[in-house]
Amino acid sequence: MKRYQDKKVVIIGGTSGMGLATAKMLLEGGARVLVTGRSREGLESAQKELGKDAIVVSSDARSLTDLDALAIRVMAEFGTGTFDLLFVNAGFSIPAPLDNVTEAIFDEMFNLNSKGPFFAVQKLAPLINRGGAVVLTTSVANVKGLPGQSTYGAAKAALRSLARTLATELVPREIRVNAVTPGPIDTPILDKVFPDKDVVAQVREKTIGMIPMKRFGTSEEIAKAVLFLAFDATFTTGAEIPIDGGWSQL
Repeated sequence: MKRYQDKKVVIIGGTSGMGLATAKMLLEGGARVLVTGRSREGLESAQKELGKDAIVVSSDARSLTDLDALAIRVMAEFGTGTFDLLFVNAGFSIPAPLDNVTEAIFDEMFNLNSKGPFFAVQKLAPLINRGGAVVLTTSVANVKGLPGQSTYGAAKAALRSLARTLATELVPREIRVNAVTPGPIDTPILDKVFPDKDVVAQVREKTIGMIPMKRFGTSEEIAKAVLFLAFDATFTTGAEIPIDGGWSQL
């Protein structure tokens, strides 16, 4: 029997990077997996990469209407009270120094990185098994004062706080809520944030110089931590695991 045989998982933000790597590990372990994303290109690419056994759904993590529709789709695919892990991974940074932050940037960062995850848990937790788990993706920016990341870091800090309060509220349902806190991870996000390849190279070099382990992490390293919190850390709730090469700890 495969390790995740009969497990059912929903990954919000699962068509690339850390979410995609987690979906792959789960599928290889025998789980049924539903992933969401926004862009048509990303959805098509994920379906091709994950194969026919994966359920790939177009859903905007910022939209309460889309989250309502997602809950209906999850119920149709998995049934009520029969899925085991909700991994809320969707998130994005818009770097901007203090003087350049607009109301639109501020709202976008909080809508995607804290408001969306809160309502995702609100709407999907009733469908999670007793003994199931929620894992949220925060960021090292929630504890590090990173220049240009004020709104992103604040939104992720809010999400860290929500991990604790949601964990408290879901204890009676025997659902654990924890968070993974990625540092610099080798995903396509840098290329999205900085279209100029020279700038990307400079950012990578500077960042590696600040990380005690002197490298970027991998999406697979995040996935392993997610699955540990989801299925192995059965006496852990409200916690946060930094996966950042020691950057926030040393």
